[in-house]
Amino acid sequence: MTILNQIYNNLQQLQDQPILHEIHNQQQIDISAKALDQQICRARTFLTTQGICPGDRVALLAPNSANWVAIDLAIIAVGAIAVPLYHRQRPEILANMLADCQPSLLIVTDDELAETIASVWATPCPIVLMKTVFEAEPTQSAPYPIAPTDTVTIIYTSGTSGDPKGVMLTRANYDAVIPRMSQRFAQITKRSTANDRVFHFLPFCFAPARLVLWTQLYRANAITLSTCLQDLANEIKTVNPNYFLTVPMVLERFRSGIEQHLQRKRMLWLLKMAHQAYQRCQNGRTVWFDQLIVKAAQQGLCSRLKNNIASNLQLIICGSAPLSPETQSWFEMLGIPIYQGYGLTETTGIVTLETLDRIELGHVGSPIEGCELKLTPQGELICRGPNLFKGYWHRPEATAQVLRDGWFYTGDRAVINQQGSWRMMGRLKHILVPTSGHNISPEPLEQQLIEACDGIDQALLVGHGRPFLSAIVVGSADESALTAALQIVNKRVPHYQKIRKFYRTAEPFSLANGLLTANGKLRRTEIESRFHQVVEQLYQSA
Repeated sequence: MTILNQIYNNLQQLQDQPILHEIHNQQQIDISAKALDQQICRARTFLTTQGICPGDRVALLAPNSANWVAIDLAIIAVGAIAVPLYHRQRPEILANMLADCQPSLLIVTDDELAETIASVWATPCPIVLMKTVFEAEPTQSAPYPIAPTDTVTIIYTSGTSGDPKGVMLTRANYDAVIPRMSQRFAQITKRSTANDRVFHFLPFCFAPARLVLWTQLYRANAITLSTCLQDLANEIKTVNPNYFLTVPMVLERFRSGIEQHLQRKRMLWLLKMAHQAYQRCQNGRTVWFDQLIVKAAQQGLCSRLKNNIASNLQLIICGSAPLSPETQSWFEMLGIPIYQGYGLTETTGIVTLETLDRIELGHVGSPIEGCELKLTPQGELICRGPNLFKGYWHRPEATAQVLRDGWFYTGDRAVINQQGSWRMMGRLKHILVPTSGHNISPEPLEQQLIEACDGIDQALLVGHGRPFLSAIVVGSADESALTAALQIVNKRVPHYQKIRKFYRTAEPFSLANGLLTANGKLRRTEIESRFHQVVEQLYQSA
């Protein structure tokens, strides 16, 4: 039985048991398996009456909801290809994606979004509102028989440089990956039964988010969906989950918010002292009173902080970008271990994930079963396995560049330690080569700079082909604080990695101004272009 058929069967067998929950104004609304199954059947009827055929693309542009889940599964049940799009993406980028995949139907959440798309997309297909999809009568029939190599979804890459590409993922990809994800969840939670309390807020148009959703439905495990990202902390406290998937930016904001709260109460010094002692214990450089400090803090302040986040929170899974080891150990001190994973859209959202009792700070764990990893002579991580995508939609040349002899060339630099745990070192294409000739990965230095000063929110290094490195920084830090942060970082690094100059800007890099991707990654080419004159002045005054 295919994974998707197992999901459909689970819904029919669970009947009145809740399978999805939505949080609205801190109140939980239950959606039973039977109700979700009925919505899928209504959506299937609607798609059929719209003339949707196997192989057609149907684009879905809406925030997460139970109805989103129903439409997504209905599209695949009729043999069509689901194309999930990020509803907060810039309209011109959405227009490019739609022009690329040429959907037969676009489903949107409201009139405003429909009008926006129609204004920027020259040759639109029929655009319908999500609520219209569920006005049809439900009809029960067997799902379309999807072949293993059939494409079930096209997910667009985040596009840190260049145009986003449509990644074709097949039934075979999900048939292989979801059972492995289920096994890894059971291993790290120490529970094989489907009674986990899972919270979810990342958009389903991202491959790892969709993977978590389908894995929970495959396990017949209910999942609670956020409906208001502005109230995330309160929603997590209301749901009180066992675990959730997140990205580093959210964890950094959680930490910052907690520390600001403690600062107002004049208690931040106590937490910082405990964290410094905890880090010394982790690094084997403990002094005699460190263990006493850590034990006292964990029984008192840390326990209260953890309970204030969510008392049932057993762990957090983090991916999309590297999480700083300092923040990872900070949460660990509170009693919330962070399991880091690594994956790309092209790998069905997963390659590695840390395992129980083998968490190593700054690492992303070992490969999932069936996935093989190795390094090229240039240090690029390549992988092969059943999780590899079919190819880029209508881009055979781009596909041939990254899929060679059965291996996928990730474009990421990585290292592996003696325990078999991988650590990501940054993108190959982001490497800066100053006139000294050294190869420098900017991401680790940018992270160090952010950690060195509370007033730095974002940072981007420049210096390719230049005599030294400079930084563009975003945040509230003044010039003296930034200078001090540079001194801290520069003491830790060799001479060729020292950051000599900086430019401070108050405007954050964001999705709205085109300087961040939809999943929060820096669009480096766009940032460097926007600040070209500034960068030139930094080096002219050298």
